[in-house]
Amino acid sequence: MSKIYKIHVPASTANIGPGFDVCGISLSLELLVTVTIPDTSLIPTLSSTSSSIPSSTSSPLTIPASTNPSSPDYSSSPSTNPSSTNYSPPTLTYTGLSSTTVPLSPYKNLITRVSLYVLHSHHLTFPPNIKLNIHNSIPFGRGLGSSGAAVIAGVLLGDLLGNLNLSIQRKLDYALMVERHPDNVTAALIGGFIGSYLKEIKSDDGMDFKEIPLAEVLPEYPENVEILGEDWGKNVPLPPKNIGNWVKWNWLKEIKMVVVIPEFQVATAKARGVLPDKYDRKDVIFNLQRLAVLITALTTSPLNPELIYEAMKDKLHQPYRMALIPGLTEILTSLSPTTHPGLLGICLSGAGPTILALATHNFDLIAESIKEVFKKEGVKADHEVLSVDTRGSWVEEV
Repeated sequence: MSKIYKIHVPASTANIGPGFDVCGISLSLELLVTVTIPDTSLIPTLSSTSSSIPSSTSSPLTIPASTNPSSPDYSSSPSTNPSSTNYSPPTLTYTGLSSTTVPLSPYKNLITRVSLYVLHSHHLTFPPNIKLNIHNSIPFGRGLGSSGAAVIAGVLLGDLLGNLNLSIQRKLDYALMVERHPDNVTAALIGGFIGSYLKEIKSDDGMDFKEIPLAEVLPEYPENVEILGEDWGKNVPLPPKNIGNWVKWNWLKEIKMVVVIPEFQVATAKARGVLPDKYDRKDVIFNLQRLAVLITALTTSPLNPELIYEAMKDKLHQPYRMALIPGLTEILTSLSPTTHPGLLGICLSGAGPTILALATHNFDLIAESIKEVFKKEGVKADHEVLSVDTRGSWVEEV
């Protein structure tokens, strides 16, 4: 009898104005991965109490030998050996947003590639004949954490298939080996309103983990790959321990997230490419002052709209992204708590182009005003009113 699991991962918004690469909030949009495993003998149940494989050695570039006797051994029989003609890699189906553009090869899809990285670092590979249905509600390339959600889904999938029982911290370590910016992935994993940072961790040879090439973590596969070669992944770089740290702040339930999503994408790499290598001291101080105020202002009742509105201003990333997002300057300056009662603050969601407005009421009026600015620029946009997902990512056995 098949075992079925569901992996739930929320969307996220990052920066929240002055909190560039620091703050993230998980949102009530979801990436859902349904995992069907045909033979229950290949995977222990989620309630297994088996011990975990050592999570790291002193060097992130060295893989420890497996010491978990309860982990499935997929090389012990012809039916589970990737080199066997009887081996069948995972089959993927994809529904929801961007369903026609996502690769369905398990060696091309980001979710399954991340899961394979987790498995290979524990000397495991995919169980045979599993089926994955991925249902996506998170728009791609809009600043709502679609790639971060995929990375977290991959880590949880690898943890599930390998029966690894990784801690929350260790899951984040694996995610940060793929996505080196902690704001989105931490919010998606932990849930709620999150502040995070990366530690400056070096391996024994002096290499910072952030300098480890992504190609070593997620290597590219040839177009015709069908069966994974046995030699691939024996030397994948392990994450150091405790790469990222975070704090979860209180979130006031009366604050909703109005997201206005224009019908064009901005690649994260392009949005980062317009940022300067150095900043003026006064601009850094501007952001630090506002961030210190914003965190308390968003988590303390009664809310002060004027205080929050000013505290959500930014000089480190939004000014440089104006040219990429038509109407951004007008949107950030024409709406205020005075002109639009209920509005608390407004900013880019992540790298954009989605606009994030925090509000307590008049949600649709605020959204329509933003959409009118986009319309003047010839850009169509939709909007949603979202809540904060305080649970974060989770796995259920169906």
